[in-house]
Amino acid sequence: MKKSIKTLASLAIFLLAVAYTAAESGKKQRRISLSVLEDKIRGGWAGQMIGVSYGAPTEFRSKGKINQDPITWAPERVSNAIQQDDLYVEMTFAEVMDSKGLDATSEDYGEMFKNSKYSLWHANAAARRLLNNGIKAPLSGDPRYNAHANDIDFQIESDFIGLMTPGLPQYANKYADRVGRVMNYGDGLYGGMFFAGMYSAAFFEDDVRRVVQQGLACIPAKSRYGRTIRDVLDWHAKYPHDWKKTWQLIEDKWDKDDPCPDGALEDFNIDASINGAYVALGLLYGSKDFGKTVEIATRAGQDSDCNPSSAAGILGVMIGYEKIPDFWKGGIPKLADTKFQFTNYSFNTICKSTMERALKNIQMAGGKVEANEAVIPYQEPKAAKLEQWDPGVPDKRIAWNDPAWTFKGDWAEVRQGGNNPRVVGKNANSAGAEAELKFNGAGIILIGRYSQSGGRADVYLDGKKAGEINAYIVERTNDNALWHTYGLKQSPHALKIVTLDQADPRSKGKNVSVYSAVTFRAR
Repeated sequence: MKKSIKTLASLAIFLLAVAYTAAESGKKQRRISLSVLEDKIRGGWAGQMIGVSYGAPTEFRSKGKINQDPITWAPERVSNAIQQDDLYVEMTFAEVMDSKGLDATSEDYGEMFKNSKYSLWHANAAARRLLNNGIKAPLSGDPRYNAHANDIDFQIESDFIGLMTPGLPQYANKYADRVGRVMNYGDGLYGGMFFAGMYSAAFFEDDVRRVVQQGLACIPAKSRYGRTIRDVLDWHAKYPHDWKKTWQLIEDKWDKDDPCPDGALEDFNIDASINGAYVALGLLYGSKDFGKTVEIATRAGQDSDCNPSSAAGILGVMIGYEKIPDFWKGGIPKLADTKFQFTNYSFNTICKSTMERALKNIQMAGGKVEANEAVIPYQEPKAAKLEQWDPGVPDKRIAWNDPAWTFKGDWAEVRQGGNNPRVVGKNANSAGAEAELKFNGAGIILIGRYSQSGGRADVYLDGKKAGEINAYIVERTNDNALWHTYGLKQSPHALKIVTLDQADPRSKGKNVSVYSAVTFRAR
């Protein structure tokens, strides 16, 4: 009897060891047929096209509230995707990889961005402006130079990275770190890592919640972005059938303190983390239903074309192109060979090049590409190093006509508007004009106008030279943050701008326009 018990115990230990070994072996590699891999890649690109086209008419129409308006869809509307920046911008980064190789550097991506011809806004625009002024990547995304470093820009351009790193989240983070630093930093960078990590996980995960968790594991848990997504997951667990309840909780806790010059103290919020929360919201409450996913991500508001684009792209990878309902993808075959604006790619060719890059990454990671399948080594997601940019809490928006401003010298009023223009600021185009602002705070962003006829000015803070303004900007680049600083002692300060008889050699004039300033108090 004792021998029998001993034998059974030994057998149990043996079986446990076999099970453990099998589990560990399963973690060491994953297999996916090449046809399924290709179908998932096509699903990811198709999802982006559908989502952005569905949400396009609603972009920033609903700020700080749920969009209750009717939203319609017809398959032919997907043609709108051909002209969408959150598709053609990421494709130009992909083209850098295709031309220079997968070891392309941040400087390589920066050079492409510097010379791009499409219109850009926010962190992208600031990065292009800086690159054209000799500030190379990754400094072009650093908050010391780029006041939009927490904005959404890289987040909406990172999808292509996740699509070429199936089951390889560490590779996704590696590429995201190189590309994302062209225009973002901290939470702005983490948005792209979170999205790319979700795409990477979506190739093998069947549970949407697991996909979001795997994306979250790619970024620092203590970051503002990480804490935001953790809350969304927790609230989804607590209120699994009430997305509007979770949306309100997101709104109450996280839709605040946006440092963007356009969003500070306004309903407008282009911060990466709040919009990333809406993508997670759509995925979690969409429950793998394609229509429900894009609708929730759209109705959440703010950047409501980019958000459903990424949510639908991630879901498109999970279910694959073939399982996207024809009601949604029916317009794609007709334009599958039409090139996206500003790129050399069509839907068919971007899917083909993504597949080729994915297979290269699989081999570089130690996997194998066989006749009919790929063998991919298992990679655990690893969080990036914690870095945060926090200029403080937006405190005041001080318009040009506030008594805190003093203008001396040759300043003229700047008027904007159609038949009934209003005064929006002051402009000087000769040397020696002075504008002084007295403020109390720990940081400040000076807001004005960049143009192809911009001039130069010196900036003084509390009587000491603190920097300079170059108000020239290349065409199709839309920025308004003339100068900024943060980390000051919370106390009264004096900011002075003195115009110069100088301009960028490319400029057609010497204009320096001042509209307002946003001040920040210490947190």
